[in-house]
Amino acid sequence: MLKIGLTGGIGSGKTIIAGIFNVLGIPVFDADRQAKFIMEADKELVLSIQNAFGEESYINGKLNRSYIANIVFNDADKLNVLNALVHPATIHAANAWMGNQTTPYVIKEAALMFESGSASNLDYVVGVYAPQHVRIKRVMERDKVTRDQVLSRMSHQINEVIKMKLSDFTVLNDEQHLVIPQVLQLHEKFVELSGKKN
Repeated sequence: MLKIGLTGGIGSGKTIIAGIFNVLGIPVFDADRQAKFIMEADKELVLSIQNAFGEESYINGKLNRSYIANIVFNDADKLNVLNALVHPATIHAANAWMGNQTTPYVIKEAALMFESGSASNLDYVVGVYAPQHVRIKRVMERDKVTRDQVLSRMSHQINEVIKMKLSDFTVLNDEQHLVIPQVLQLHEKFVELSGKKN
């Protein structure tokens, strides 16, 4: 079974691409969603986050997202601390999940694929690309945030061009190219590659 990473900057549309793979019968591990779950379910991790960021990190057992976001998106060192706590737990959960799948390949969707070091555990990585102005517009509309807030979030991710160069395959989600034919082509490629691997 092949382990395929799916990544892209904020607003690139990687979740939409993951959904197409899922419709084709390929299981998708959403690392970002899983990380949010682990940050509340893993008691050891909860204690570590409280030790690093204070008791106000949680309210009635729920992560105080706005409080944490306000800290980490204004302090790169604090963001590194949070990532150092959360990434290993999420990578462990992804590896355990992958071990239970039986399809020719699986998808792990994550925004910080290269930043977290999790790309090293995968066979191939697919990058989802969209120009910055398109990504900014999408995130502003989706999250109801300002342009400056989107740019601040982007500043904590690897440059999109570098991310695509690090990826083995690219899907153009720039509102100029059809994405379904691109995903179908990759699907056929991964099924073929998985047969050669076995």
